[in-house]
Amino acid sequence: MTTTDTPGDPIAPAAASPTAPAGGLLARFRRPEVLLLLMAAGVPLSFATWQALINNFAYERAAFGGVEIGIMQSLREVPGFLAFGVVFLLFLIREQRLAVLSLALLGLGTAATGFFPSVLGIYATTVIMSLGYHYYETLQVSLSLQWIDKVRAPETLGRLIAAGSLTSIVVYGLVWLTSDLLAMDYLWIYMIGGGATAVIALVAWLGFPQFKQPVEQHKHMVLRKRYWLYYALVFMSGARRQIFIVFAGFLMVEKFGYDVGAIALLFLLNSAINIWLAPKIGRFIGRIGERHALVFEYIGLIGVFAAYAFVNDATLAAGLYVIDHLFFALAIAIKTYFQKIADPADIASTAGVSFTINHIAAVFLPAAFGFLWLASPAAVFLAGAAMAGCSLVLALNVPRHPQPGHEVLLGRVPAPAAAAAAAE
Repeated sequence: MTTTDTPGDPIAPAAASPTAPAGGLLARFRRPEVLLLLMAAGVPLSFATWQALINNFAYERAAFGGVEIGIMQSLREVPGFLAFGVVFLLFLIREQRLAVLSLALLGLGTAATGFFPSVLGIYATTVIMSLGYHYYETLQVSLSLQWIDKVRAPETLGRLIAAGSLTSIVVYGLVWLTSDLLAMDYLWIYMIGGGATAVIALVAWLGFPQFKQPVEQHKHMVLRKRYWLYYALVFMSGARRQIFIVFAGFLMVEKFGYDVGAIALLFLLNSAINIWLAPKIGRFIGRIGERHALVFEYIGLIGVFAAYAFVNDATLAAGLYVIDHLFFALAIAIKTYFQKIADPADIASTAGVSFTINHIAAVFLPAAFGFLWLASPAAVFLAGAAMAGCSLVLALNVPRHPQPGHEVLLGRVPAPAAAAAAAE
């Protein structure tokens, strides 16, 4: 998403030669990929803190139950549903700047959480935090797919996950240290995590030039029939992901009595594995292709969700939680599938549209499943297994070598001549 340049605002090329001597050592770090890695590392400082504490904080300080947790998570997804609005903000501010401001809002919303230990207070700070998080994530996807070439994209996206995971390890370790050993109040832990993200945003704002976009992006809503399979995969991913984010973590607290320290250590284990595994998963996707990667992911998720429904052992539940989290990295394949079939000028607008599609189910599903949870927690996870089954059927329609004009195996819509020519 690119806006018109303004006088006096420095613009740097999106890619610089690694051997260019100009600017010395500092210039080597002031590159788009480094900025993406820095911001990716900044997100978990807030979000991992919020996520590690929120179930216990809401349960202990505001007497949350399944219904309140579901409503909170539905509210958290509303900014994601409105992510298409990002494209209109780009008439006022450049995409890179908006990404940094969104990161700062994430930090400030997280820092404020501990000051409002009530149902309405938690709902309000959740929406503020989530607005920054979802707008940043939308912009990160857009900038990554524009700044990184198709060959390097899977591995680089894996490195961004690894960078976030490395920061998450630090965060979860500090949460465990400050909550279990130092008995620090929730308020201070939230302030430290959110404040650190805000500092990262300040460094990203002041320490990097404005990078040019390779292709001028559309500044209007883009919905194309030939992207229908991508939209469907994104929709099912958003619906299915809520089962893990909302109810798998709450299962650990409500059914198995995990405290803040135990939850933090579980998250820490997930992140430690991702540091090593995520870049390898990126290379794995680049080698076997998006179709096979997605099929593998969805078959695995069917088994994981079905097991959640009947698990009665706390250790086994924790193992399922770790395995479930590891499958998230395979979602890189949806992004790189789109990169291969897209008109380059569509990337920014479609990033916002896809986040909205991703959150259509997320807005109502947590609240609805919160009521289902009261009747049968197992039914919630069996519904997740059914969603993974639907995703598997969709993944089987992804071509081995997707490109404009060859987006799907069945239900193909002809690509515009310009897009087809650009792919050749």
